[in-house]
Amino acid sequence: MNMAHIGKLALTTVFVYVFVLVSLRLMGKREIGKLSVFDLVVSIMIAEVAAVSLDLEEPIWKGLIIVSILVSLQVLVAWISLKSRRFRELIEGRPTVLIRDGRIDDAEMRRTRYSLSDLLTQLREKDIAHVGDVEYAILETTGKLSVFPKEEALPVTKGDLQIETYPFKPPIALIVDGKPVTKNLEKINKDIGWLHEEIGHYGYKQIKEIFFCSMDHRGRLYIDEREEKRT
Repeated sequence: MNMAHIGKLALTTVFVYVFVLVSLRLMGKREIGKLSVFDLVVSIMIAEVAAVSLDLEEPIWKGLIIVSILVSLQVLVAWISLKSRRFRELIEGRPTVLIRDGRIDDAEMRRTRYSLSDLLTQLREKDIAHVGDVEYAILETTGKLSVFPKEEALPVTKGDLQIETYPFKPPIALIVDGKPVTKNLEKINKDIGWLHEEIGHYGYKQIKEIFFCSMDHRGRLYIDEREEKRT
């Protein structure tokens, strides 16, 4: 294989990669586990066509046309599904209630060919060990199981105990790799002097001693010191 052949293969690979990436983005953002059967089939076909397109013996435009048709078909089906409930159910199916009012629906289990082992496995994945704690369990069109525990099996919340709560905000980084994140300090109306004072409460004299430091929505600091500081 000469350098010209290698270069052509490299360029073809990059082009096909970018084309397929753009095509999948046009299909919409969905997790692999949430793809419908139709979406999954289209994705597999695109992968197969993309692989064939890398064959330098075949014209690349053939594969690109096929991928374009598949993406257009997927977008069209998605658009029709938004407009028609019946069409959506025809393509994606409909959710199935496997546990209703705390009782397993044997008929629906048989109809969907869903075994008791599958049911128990998905319940355990949701930290439910006892089927009797479940009020409803619904098998979604993606194959995932939505579980609704009985009222008495629900965990106690702060609202139940009338404990004061705080609106959640993502933690904000104040120190990264021994350097202060000044823009984040400005967001919380603090400066380097304040940061020095705060880390001093934890026994640190310099910011460079800290690998990572963040502050949560309650104002609590998380500090992770550098590895050499621990030894």
